[in-house]
Amino acid sequence: MRALTPAAAALVLSACAGGPPLESTAERLSELERNCRERGGVLVPSGAPITGRPEVDNVCRITGGATRLPGG
Repeated sequence: MRALTPAAAALVLSACAGGPPLESTAERLSELERNCRERGGVLVPSGAPITGRPEVDNVCRITGGATRLPGG
């Protein structure tokens, strides 16, 4: 395997530095909770192994009287 030249290494690193700042885990979790509440639900653990990614580790459980049955 060949090593990167200094110019190539700088290009790779600069590609990683661009873009908007990443949200913190707490901010993403708060946003998920807010969106879930707006839909009449509550955010609960998914039951899968914890990944550290709130959007994977949690699901929105709808607690209201939502139904797909006509007239329900």
